[in-house]
Amino acid sequence: MRILITGSNGLLGQKIIAALRNDTEVELIATSRGLDRTPEPLLDRYRALDITSQAEVQAVFDATRPQVVIHTAAMTNVDACELDPVACRLQNVTATDHLVRAAERHQSHFILLSTDFIFDGEAGPYREEDQPHPLSIYGHSKLDGEALVIGSSLTKWSIARTIIVYGIAPGLSRSNVVLWAKAALEKGEPINVVDDQWRMPTLAEDLADGCIRIAKRGALGIYHLSGPDGMSILELVQRVARFFDLDPSVIQLITSASLSQPAKRPPRTGFVLDKARRDLGYAPRSFEAGLAVLRSQLM
Repeated sequence: MRILITGSNGLLGQKIIAALRNDTEVELIATSRGLDRTPEPLLDRYRALDITSQAEVQAVFDATRPQVVIHTAAMTNVDACELDPVACRLQNVTATDHLVRAAERHQSHFILLSTDFIFDGEAGPYREEDQPHPLSIYGHSKLDGEALVIGSSLTKWSIARTIIVYGIAPGLSRSNVVLWAKAALEKGEPINVVDDQWRMPTLAEDLADGCIRIAKRGALGIYHLSGPDGMSILELVQRVARFFDLDPSVIQLITSASLSQPAKRPPRTGFVLDKARRDLGYAPRSFEAGLAVLRSQLM
Protein backbone atom coordinates (compact mmCIF):
# COMPACT_ATOMS: atom_id res chain seq x y z
CA MET A 1 0.00 0.00 0.00
CA ARG A 2 1.54 3.30 -1.13
CA ILE A 3 0.69 5.99 1.44
CA LEU A 4 1.52 9.63 0.81
CA ILE A 5 1.64 11.90 3.86
CA THR A 6 1.52 15.69 3.69
CA GLY A 7 3.05 17.68 6.53
CA SER A 8 5.56 14.95 7.33
CA ASN A 9 7.73 17.41 9.29
CA GLY A 10 4.88 18.24 11.66
CA LEU A 11 4.01 16.52 14.93
CA LEU A 12 1.34 14.19 13.56
CA GLY A 13 3.24 13.61 10.33
CA GLN A 14 6.34 12.51 12.23
CA LYS A 15 4.32 10.14 14.42
CA ILE A 16 2.67 8.53 11.37
CA ILE A 17 6.07 8.10 9.75
CA ALA A 18 7.55 6.60 12.93
CA ALA A 19 4.73 4.05 12.98
CA LEU A 20 5.02 3.17 9.28
CA ARG A 21 8.70 3.51 8.36
CA ASN A 22 9.47 -0.16 9.10
CA ASP A 23 6.08 -1.53 8.02
CA THR A 24 6.76 -4.00 5.23
CA GLU A 25 3.16 -3.68 4.01
CA VAL A 26 3.52 0.05 3.33
CA GLU A 27 5.44 2.01 0.73
CA LEU A 28 5.89 5.38 2.42
CA ILE A 29 5.91 8.71 0.57
CA ALA A 30 6.62 11.58 2.97
CA THR A 31 6.11 15.16 1.79
CA SER A 32 6.55 18.53 3.44
CA ARG A 33 7.81 22.00 2.65
CA GLY A 34 11.61 22.31 2.67
CA LEU A 35 14.05 19.69 3.87
CA ASP A 36 13.19 16.45 5.64
CA ARG A 37 13.33 17.12 9.41
CA THR A 38 12.44 13.63 10.65
CA PRO A 39 15.05 12.22 13.09
CA GLU A 40 16.11 9.38 10.78
CA PRO A 41 16.49 10.62 7.18
CA LEU A 42 13.86 9.18 4.85
CA LEU A 43 16.14 9.64 1.81
CA ASP A 44 14.33 8.60 -1.36
CA ARG A 45 11.05 8.23 0.53
CA TYR A 46 10.91 12.01 1.07
CA ARG A 47 9.84 14.64 -1.45
CA ALA A 48 9.78 18.38 -0.83
CA LEU A 49 6.30 19.65 -1.70
CA ASP A 50 4.56 23.00 -1.55
CA ILE A 51 0.92 21.92 -1.43
CA THR A 52 -0.24 25.42 -2.42
CA SER A 53 1.34 24.81 -5.85
CA GLN A 54 -1.01 22.85 -8.08
CA ALA A 55 1.85 22.02 -10.46
CA GLU A 56 4.02 20.59 -7.65
CA VAL A 57 1.12 18.54 -6.30
CA GLN A 58 0.37 17.12 -9.73
CA ALA A 59 4.03 16.27 -10.36
CA VAL A 60 4.46 14.43 -7.05
CA PHE A 61 1.22 12.46 -7.47
CA ASP A 62 2.08 11.53 -11.05
CA ALA A 63 5.53 10.33 -9.96
CA THR A 64 4.37 8.35 -6.92
CA ARG A 65 0.75 7.33 -7.71
CA PRO A 66 -0.33 7.00 -4.07
CA GLN A 67 -3.11 4.61 -3.13
CA VAL A 68 -3.77 6.50 0.11
CA VAL A 69 -3.22 10.16 0.99
CA ILE A 70 -3.14 11.31 4.64
CA HIS A 71 -3.39 15.09 4.52
CA THR A 72 -2.05 16.41 7.84
CA ALA A 73 -0.54 19.70 6.61
CA ALA A 74 -2.49 22.81 7.59
CA MET A 75 -2.27 26.30 9.04
CA THR A 76 -3.45 25.54 12.58
CA ASN A 77 -2.59 28.68 14.56
CA VAL A 78 -6.13 29.88 15.22
CA ASP A 79 -5.25 33.52 15.88
CA ALA A 80 -2.82 33.70 12.94
CA CYS A 81 -5.64 32.45 10.70
CA GLU A 82 -7.95 35.16 12.05
CA LEU A 83 -5.34 37.85 11.36
CA ASP A 84 -4.36 36.54 7.91
CA PRO A 85 -7.43 34.91 6.35
CA VAL A 86 -5.85 34.91 2.88
CA ALA A 87 -2.92 32.75 4.02
CA CYS A 88 -5.30 30.57 6.02
CA ARG A 89 -7.52 29.93 3.01
CA LEU A 90 -4.52 29.23 0.79
CA GLN A 91 -3.13 26.60 3.17
CA ASN A 92 -6.35 25.00 4.36
CA VAL A 93 -8.71 25.28 1.40
CA THR A 94 -6.84 25.94 -1.86
CA ALA A 95 -4.09 23.42 -1.05
CA THR A 96 -6.68 20.82 -0.04
CA ASP A 97 -8.44 21.39 -3.35
CA HIS A 98 -5.18 20.75 -5.26
CA LEU A 99 -4.63 17.51 -3.33
CA VAL A 100 -8.23 16.34 -3.76
CA ARG A 101 -8.07 16.90 -7.53
CA ALA A 102 -4.82 14.94 -7.77
CA ALA A 103 -6.29 12.15 -5.63
CA GLU A 104 -9.36 12.01 -7.90
CA ARG A 105 -7.16 11.43 -10.94
CA HIS A 106 -5.24 8.63 -9.25
CA GLN A 107 -8.28 7.15 -7.46
CA SER A 108 -6.53 7.50 -4.10
CA HIS A 109 -8.21 7.06 -0.75
CA PHE A 110 -8.07 10.64 0.59
CA ILE A 111 -7.93 11.15 4.37
CA LEU A 112 -8.31 14.74 5.60
CA LEU A 113 -7.39 15.85 9.13
CA SER A 114 -9.94 18.24 10.56
CA THR A 115 -10.80 19.80 13.92
CA ASP A 116 -13.27 20.27 16.74
CA PHE A 117 -13.22 23.99 15.87
CA ILE A 118 -15.79 23.36 13.13
CA PHE A 119 -18.29 23.29 16.06
CA ASP A 120 -19.46 26.26 18.14
CA GLY A 121 -18.98 24.49 21.48
CA GLU A 122 -22.54 24.94 22.66
CA ALA A 123 -23.45 21.23 22.72
CA GLY A 124 -20.29 19.16 23.09
CA PRO A 125 -19.19 16.41 23.18
CA TYR A 126 -20.04 15.95 19.50
CA ARG A 127 -20.87 12.97 17.30
CA GLU A 128 -19.78 12.74 13.66
CA GLU A 129 -23.25 13.61 12.36
CA ASP A 130 -23.72 16.73 14.52
CA GLN A 131 -24.20 20.03 12.70
CA PRO A 132 -21.04 22.17 12.36
CA HIS A 133 -21.10 25.87 13.18
CA PRO A 134 -17.57 27.34 13.27
CA LEU A 135 -16.81 30.54 15.19
CA SER A 136 -13.42 31.39 13.65
CA ILE A 137 -11.79 31.78 10.27
CA TYR A 138 -9.70 28.71 11.07
CA GLY A 139 -12.83 26.69 11.82
CA HIS A 140 -14.49 27.90 8.62
CA SER A 141 -11.40 27.01 6.57
CA LYS A 142 -11.33 23.46 7.90
CA LEU A 143 -15.06 23.04 7.31
CA ASP A 144 -14.59 24.33 3.75
CA GLY A 145 -11.84 21.73 3.32
CA GLU A 146 -14.25 19.05 4.50
CA ALA A 147 -16.85 20.28 2.01
CA LEU A 148 -14.31 19.98 -0.82
CA VAL A 149 -13.66 16.36 0.10
CA ILE A 150 -17.32 15.42 0.56
CA GLY A 151 -18.42 17.20 -2.62
CA SER A 152 -15.64 15.78 -4.80
CA SER A 153 -15.80 12.83 -7.17
CA LEU A 154 -13.51 10.81 -4.88
CA THR A 155 -14.79 7.26 -4.56
CA LYS A 156 -12.91 6.79 -1.28
CA TRP A 157 -12.61 9.56 1.29
CA SER A 158 -12.38 9.91 5.05
CA ILE A 159 -12.30 12.85 7.46
CA ALA A 160 -10.53 12.45 10.81
CA ARG A 161 -11.44 15.23 13.24
CA THR A 162 -9.32 15.73 16.34
CA ILE A 163 -8.78 17.97 19.39
CA ILE A 164 -5.66 19.59 20.97
CA VAL A 165 -2.92 17.28 19.72
CA TYR A 166 0.05 17.07 22.09
CA GLY A 167 3.41 15.34 21.98
CA ILE A 168 7.01 15.98 21.06
CA ALA A 169 9.04 15.55 17.87
CA PRO A 170 12.25 17.08 16.51
CA GLY A 171 12.30 20.41 14.67
CA LEU A 172 8.69 21.45 15.28
CA SER A 173 7.76 25.00 14.30
CA ARG A 174 5.07 25.17 17.00
CA SER A 175 4.66 23.95 20.56
CA ASN A 176 1.42 22.60 22.06
CA VAL A 177 -0.52 23.25 25.23
CA VAL A 178 0.97 20.37 27.23
CA LEU A 179 4.59 21.28 26.44
CA TRP A 180 3.77 24.94 27.10
CA ALA A 181 2.18 24.11 30.46
CA LYS A 182 5.13 21.96 31.55
CA ALA A 183 7.71 24.58 30.53
CA ALA A 184 5.76 27.43 32.16
CA LEU A 185 5.25 25.52 35.41
CA GLU A 186 8.94 24.62 35.56
CA LYS A 187 9.82 28.32 35.63
CA GLY A 188 7.79 28.72 38.81
CA GLU A 189 6.41 32.06 37.69
CA PRO A 190 2.67 32.95 37.68
CA ILE A 191 0.83 31.71 34.58
CA ASN A 192 -2.64 32.64 33.37
CA VAL A 193 -4.92 29.74 32.42
CA VAL A 194 -8.52 29.85 31.20
CA ASP A 195 -11.15 27.83 33.04
CA ASP A 196 -14.04 28.31 30.60
CA GLN A 197 -12.84 26.11 27.71
CA TRP A 198 -13.36 22.32 27.81
CA ARG A 199 -11.52 19.87 25.54
CA MET A 200 -10.39 16.25 25.13
CA PRO A 201 -6.61 16.42 24.49
CA THR A 202 -5.16 13.88 22.06
CA LEU A 203 -1.78 12.16 22.22
CA ALA A 204 -0.14 12.46 18.79
CA GLU A 205 0.74 8.75 18.76
CA ASP A 206 -2.91 7.83 19.31
CA LEU A 207 -4.09 10.12 16.52
CA ALA A 208 -1.45 8.64 14.20
CA ASP A 209 -2.70 5.16 15.07
CA GLY A 210 -6.28 6.20 14.27
CA CYS A 211 -5.26 7.60 10.88
CA ILE A 212 -3.32 4.46 10.02
CA ARG A 213 -6.28 2.29 11.02
CA ILE A 214 -8.51 4.30 8.65
CA ALA A 215 -5.98 3.81 5.85
CA LYS A 216 -5.36 0.10 6.37
CA ARG A 217 -9.01 -0.81 6.90
CA GLY A 218 -10.24 1.37 4.05
CA ALA A 219 -12.70 2.95 6.48
CA LEU A 220 -14.77 5.66 4.80
CA GLY A 221 -16.67 8.68 6.09
CA ILE A 222 -16.13 10.90 9.13
CA TYR A 223 -14.39 9.74 12.31
CA HIS A 224 -13.84 11.55 15.59
CA LEU A 225 -10.39 10.77 16.98
CA SER A 226 -9.40 12.37 20.28
CA GLY A 227 -8.23 11.42 23.73
CA PRO A 228 -10.85 9.80 26.00
CA ASP A 229 -10.62 12.30 28.89
CA GLY A 230 -12.52 15.59 28.93
CA MET A 231 -11.29 18.53 31.01
CA SER A 232 -11.06 22.30 31.16
CA ILE A 233 -7.78 23.91 30.12
CA LEU A 234 -7.33 24.77 33.79
CA GLU A 235 -7.68 21.11 34.78
CA LEU A 236 -5.33 20.12 31.96
CA VAL A 237 -2.59 22.37 33.34
CA GLN A 238 -3.28 21.20 36.91
CA ARG A 239 -2.97 17.57 35.81
CA VAL A 240 0.32 18.34 34.05
CA ALA A 241 1.54 19.94 37.29
CA ARG A 242 0.58 16.89 39.36
CA PHE A 243 2.07 14.40 36.92
CA PHE A 244 5.44 16.15 36.69
CA ASP A 245 5.44 17.07 40.40
CA LEU A 246 5.36 20.81 39.74
CA ASP A 247 3.84 23.57 41.86
CA PRO A 248 0.22 24.27 40.81
CA SER A 249 -0.06 27.34 43.05
CA VAL A 250 1.46 29.52 40.29
CA ILE A 251 -1.64 28.91 38.11
CA GLN A 252 -3.93 31.93 37.97
CA LEU A 253 -7.52 31.63 36.73
CA ILE A 254 -8.68 33.92 33.94
CA THR A 255 -11.57 33.96 31.48
CA SER A 256 -11.23 33.62 27.72
CA ALA A 257 -12.70 37.10 27.30
CA SER A 258 -9.87 38.64 29.32
CA LEU A 259 -7.29 37.35 26.82
CA SER A 260 -8.72 39.45 23.96
CA GLN A 261 -7.58 36.84 21.43
CA PRO A 262 -8.35 37.64 17.77
CA ALA A 263 -10.22 34.36 17.20
CA LYS A 264 -13.23 33.21 19.19
CA ARG A 265 -12.93 29.72 20.71
CA PRO A 266 -15.78 27.24 21.22
CA PRO A 267 -16.40 26.88 24.97
CA ARG A 268 -17.04 23.11 25.14
CA THR A 269 -16.17 20.64 22.39
CA GLY A 270 -15.09 17.05 22.99
CA PHE A 271 -16.02 14.02 20.91
CA VAL A 272 -18.11 10.90 21.29
CA LEU A 273 -15.66 8.17 20.23
CA ASP A 274 -18.09 5.27 19.85
CA LYS A 275 -17.84 5.06 16.03
CA ALA A 276 -14.03 5.06 15.97
CA ARG A 277 -13.86 2.48 18.76
CA ARG A 278 -16.37 0.22 16.95
CA ASP A 279 -15.17 0.54 13.35
CA LEU A 280 -11.44 1.01 13.85
CA GLY A 281 -10.63 -0.55 17.20
CA TYR A 282 -9.41 2.92 18.19
CA ALA A 283 -8.27 2.83 21.83
CA PRO A 284 -6.73 6.15 22.89
CA ARG A 285 -4.72 6.32 26.10
CA SER A 286 -5.84 8.22 29.18
CA PHE A 287 -4.36 11.69 29.65
CA GLU A 288 -1.95 10.48 32.35
CA ALA A 289 -0.88 7.52 30.18
CA GLY A 290 -0.23 9.99 27.37
CA LEU A 291 1.86 12.15 29.70
CA ALA A 292 3.85 9.05 30.61
CA VAL A 293 4.63 8.50 26.90
CA LEU A 294 5.72 12.14 26.65
CA ARG A 295 7.91 11.85 29.77
CA SER A 296 9.67 8.78 28.37
CA GLN A 297 10.51 10.71 25.21
CA LEU A 298 11.86 13.69 27.16
CA MET A 299 14.28 11.57 29.19
